[in-house]
Formats: sequence, structure tokens, C-alpha cells
Amino acid sequence: MLCTGTGCVAGGAFGIRECLEREIAKQGLQNEVSVVITGCNGFCGQGPLLVVEPDGIFYGFLRPEDIPFLVQEHFLKGRPVRRLMFVPPEKKEPTPLVQDIPFFKKQLLIVLRNKGIIDPEKIDDYIARDGYAALEKALRTMEPQRVIEEVIESGLRGRGGAGFPSGIKWRVCRGEKKTPKYIIGNCDEGDPGAYMDRSLFESDPHSAIEGMTIAAYAIGASHGYFYVRTEYPLAIRRMQIAISQARDYGLLGEDILGSSFDFDIEIREGSGAFVCGEETSLIHSIEGESPEPRQRPPFPAQVGVWGCPTVLNNVETLANVPVIINRGAGWFSNIGTETSKGTKIFSLVGKINNTGLIEVPMGITLREIIYEIGGGIPGDKKFKAVQTGGPSGGCIPYDLIDLPIDYESLTEAGSMMGSGGMIVLDEDTCVVDVAKYFVQFTNDESCGKCITCRDGSEALLEVLTRISDGEGQEGDVDFLEEFGIAIKDGSMCGLGTTLPNPVLSTIKYFREEYEAHIKEKRCPALVCKNLVKYYIVPEKCVGCLKCLKECPTQAIIGASKQIHIIEQPKCTKCGTCLDVCPVKVSAVIKVSGEEARNLKTLEKPVPVKDFRRAHEA
Repeated sequence: MLCTGTGCVAGGAFGIRECLEREIAKQGLQNEVSVVITGCNGFCGQGPLLVVEPDGIFYGFLRPEDIPFLVQEHFLKGRPVRRLMFVPPEKKEPTPLVQDIPFFKKQLLIVLRNKGIIDPEKIDDYIARDGYAALEKALRTMEPQRVIEEVIESGLRGRGGAGFPSGIKWRVCRGEKKTPKYIIGNCDEGDPGAYMDRSLFESDPHSAIEGMTIAAYAIGASHGYFYVRTEYPLAIRRMQIAISQARDYGLLGEDILGSSFDFDIEIREGSGAFVCGEETSLIHSIEGESPEPRQRPPFPAQVGVWGCPTVLNNVETLANVPVIINRGAGWFSNIGTETSKGTKIFSLVGKINNTGLIEVPMGITLREIIYEIGGGIPGDKKFKAVQTGGPSGGCIPYDLIDLPIDYESLTEAGSMMGSGGMIVLDEDTCVVDVAKYFVQFTNDESCGKCITCRDGSEALLEVLTRISDGEGQEGDVDFLEEFGIAIKDGSMCGLGTTLPNPVLSTIKYFREEYEAHIKEKRCPALVCKNLVKYYIVPEKCVGCLKCLKECPTQAIIGASKQIHIIEQPKCTKCGTCLDVCPVKVSAVIKVSGEEARNLKTLEKPVPVKDFRRAHEA
């Protein structure tokens, strides 16, 4: 089972496939061993990767030159190759079986139930895993209203950000008299580092089609749209294949399964505007208008695309529906917390050992995700915070690491569920820099219609930039807090009301870091360039020339066996000198604040032996 999600494809998965097929044929095993392409396996940090079934052996970081040996040893001689297996961080022995790898053990797969198991380009693979059984059940045995009640009883809430109860939205739309009605599946995730929806399209497109078709039957729609950003070419291609196959099998189109229910789906490609994550902006985009939000009410379930009642669900939400119909609302509602049922997909990225896509039950703690699934922080660094909910989310500190994750707990902590981005920060991350990055992002992506969002994000960014540049002023933190709250209260859409979250949450939990930047002109994490200096410690320098030769601006002077000196006016703070200085020497340091101001450097390079002789004397 060879992963061909976008990450592995970028790493050369299709080349690995060619090598596998060629070597298998060369060894005469083509009638015994098949290469099956799958969607995203989830363990993206190990790609390109494959799982050998039925053994369940996991191989990662594959290269074309590994394949002949792998085929000969494992497939021909039955001897799994240890050097290509996964080795947990800080351990020496590999973990051969996929089921024993900690990254997978704590996960509960509902939406991603078929990932790594089926070929996403073959509808028969999906049907063999009970695919479209829920649609048949709904059409043959359930009235539309009963489908809606089942989804309401399940407790399913929207997975795209706001967490509104999905069944309630469906009921409102069905109750509208105006026709036609529409349904939209949102696959336009724009959060940096997030790719949950894209992966779902790539690994199991029929689950989204089946979920949307059931939803359409429930609300009385005959036409649906999948809205997906155009820079997802693989996801779009696989969804196009899946829609075509579903039509060929009579699962889309007229008289689906002889039920007299007609429904078809069209793909609309968006150009990648973050604001299209807001539902009225997305609807305007489908209509060919500028993607700007509008005031609500009326809500899209009442007045949506083309002025008609429209349900807009995230595709992860839709992919839950077939399972709910098949297994029942009671089964689904037993998973999760009191107010948040089922599972959630997160893209786990940042300063963490095991990066990838995970699906976990609501209520799991941050500690379980970061240390058991994610394998902890690289280099034994200290966990500082996790940023959830995309650029509009907040940072949750180490003190809340045992927080059970659900919609309410994340909101109370100053963050949000969002679509599922989860970025881990370690002790070397500056929270002012993080807040500035996300406000810059939302400022760039603001549609500009709403003055509190457009000009408010500009004002926040101006102050954050000043602080990180070492020009912060007394009162800046209070201004950020007061203005951030004003933006939340006064903005028109979800983008504006949430954009101050990164600022407000980092002030709430890391106020002392803001104060250090302003009052001490010090960046505690040593990130903000204007507040740090690189310095060569004379007592440690051996005059090896490594930093001098690599410095891109020739800011380092000296000669062989002379103590080197950094000419500060020429230094761009790129950090190359620190990176290339041998670990056993460690002569280059980075400092900030008073320590940086008090550093005394040599006036000119001197021979190492002369310096040491003078200081020993």
C-alpha cells in the first residue's frame, strides 16, 4: 500500500511506484505482489512511505535506490528490512508493525476510516468497505426528516470552524419553501499548515460524495457544489474521477438507486482566498462575485447561493454522515465529550517529532497528542505552546497541556477548533513573532470590506512590528488588548472577529515576553533580529575559519589560528556562523538585551595562542 498523497508525491512516490513495479516484474513476482496506491497515510513526516500487507510492515523515507533490495529481501526472501523501518525518537530499535507505532495507536478513525487501505481512484474499493451502503439505507428506508433527526441526535457539529450543529442547519434549510435548494461542500481550507480537507479528497473522495448526497436528500436539494482551491490539483483530479465513477454506477444523476431522487455534483475551483472560508464569501465566489461576506441574518440555509436556501458544510463534516447513518446516532454520540461528539482531524505540524495528519476522539488531551502521538519535541526542547484553529486561533501554553480538546474548552482557553490546524511551538519560538506572523497573514487576506478588520489588523500589525523591532513603547500591550477586543466586537464576519486571537492569547499567557521586548529591549527566545546579536566568544574560538568562510556578508574578520570577530554593522543576523561552528567548539553565541549591550569584543583579531597565554597569565 503505497501512499500517494500530495506530500509523498512531492517526495517522489510515483517514482517509487515505477521502481517497485519494475523490480517486482524483474523478480517474477507480478502475479503474487501488487502495488496499490492509496491516499494520504497520515504519517507525512516519514514520506515517501508504504505498508506491506498482510504483514503490516511500515517502511518510510524510501528512495528509488532502496527498492531493489527491499523487493529482494522482503518480497522474495521474506526478510523484512530493518533499516527502512520506523525508529521512534530517542530509540535505536525499529518498530516494524504499523499497529505498534505510537503515532497510530491513539487515533480513532471515522472520517479517515479508509485512508491507506483503498485506492481512491477505484469506486469498487470504496464499495467493498461498505461504501454507499448508507446512501442506499437512507434512500430506501428513511424519510428525509428522519435523516435530519438522526444527524441531530448524533450531535454532529460543523468541522469547518464555528461548530454549529449540522442537523439543525439541515432542518432550517428543509423548512424553507423556496426552491431549488443547494448544498455546498467546503474544501477551501486556507490555514497555514492545514491539509485535512485536501487529504480527504485525495484519500477517500467517495465518502464526501456519499455524505453530500445523503445531505442533499435530507434537505431536498438536486444540485451540489464542491468548492476547492485550485492549487489542489491532485485532490481535484481524484474528486473528478470519483464523481464520474459515481455517475456511471447510478449513484449520482437521475433516479439514484431507483429511488426517484435526482442529484448531481459540480466542482467549483477557488483561487485560494482565505476569506472564502467564511460561508457567505464562498457563496459569492461561486456566483462569480467578489468574495466578500455579507451581514447575517438571513443565513445561507435561508438565503444562499443564487438567493436560494443553501446548506454549506465542510467536507470533513459530510464524510461523517455515512458512518452516522450506517452505525446510528447512538453509536456516534457515545464518542467524545458532553458537547462535542465524534472525532476531529488535525494536521499536527511545527516543532514536533511526528508530523502528519491525525484523527482523534474529542476530549483527548493536548499531552496525549503532543507526547504520545507526536512523539514529543525534537532535541528534548521544552514544549512552549500549541497554536490551534489556524491564523485566527490562539496559543495554548504548557500549563494547559492536560486540557481535554473540544469546541468549548478551546474557546475558553482563548483559541478555537477551526478546521483543525495544530502548530506546536517550542522554547525557541517568540510569541510576539508568532502573533505578528498570523496578523500579517490575516491582514493580507482581509477582503477589505469591513473597516474594523481591514484597518484594525493594520494597526495591530504596526504595533507588533514596532515591538519586535525593539521600538515598543509603554502602553503598547494595553493598546493591543483594547483594540483586539474592539475588532472582535465590531467586525462583520468570522475572519474579523477571530483575527485578534493570536495577539490576545499570547498576551494572556506570555505577557512577560511582551514586557521584555518593550522594557528590556530583549527577545527571550532570541528570535527578533533587531534585538539579538551574534558574538564569537574569544575564550572558545580556535580560528578554524569555518564561520568566516560561510558568512554571506563577509561580516567576520580574522585569519587561520586567529580569534575571529563579527563586525556588527555588517551582520544580517542570518545565523550561519552559529550553524557552522563545530559543536565541540561552540564559540558562536546569540544574545539579547542587557547581555548583548554589555558584550566586549576584541578590537582586532589576535593569534589564539597569544590570547590564551595572556589570559592564563
